[in-house]
Amino acid sequence: MEARVETDAAGRRQVHDACTEPCAIERGMRIIGGKWTGSILWHLKDGPVRFNDLARMVGGASKKMITERLRHLEAHGLVSRQVMETAPVSVQYEITARGRTALGVLNELREWSEHLPQLPDGG
Repeated sequence: MEARVETDAAGRRQVHDACTEPCAIERGMRIIGGKWTGSILWHLKDGPVRFNDLARMVGGASKKMITERLRHLEAHGLVSRQVMETAPVSVQYEITARGRTALGVLNELREWSEHLPQLPDGG
């Protein structure tokens, strides 16, 4: 359903068919819209990556933040985690088939943002 605003004869505005739960866009943004989340998925697109390598690839994010984002992505089935039997033990992450479905959206976002003017604060 599409929400709409109507104005009555007295000039009062009234919303019809308002969302009572998160819409599809909001649900999607809650999954991949978190800071660093899209970057993490993007860096996993070419194959499994060890945690420390991923942390280097996602410059500017703390290891704690990367860990939180990876747990979030794993909980939503977008990333899988594998403990490697190496000395010392290491962990690698891989994008899942479900996670790959987000890559098209992320690529569109990347292309769109590349054509935006650079903001003074670097954003």
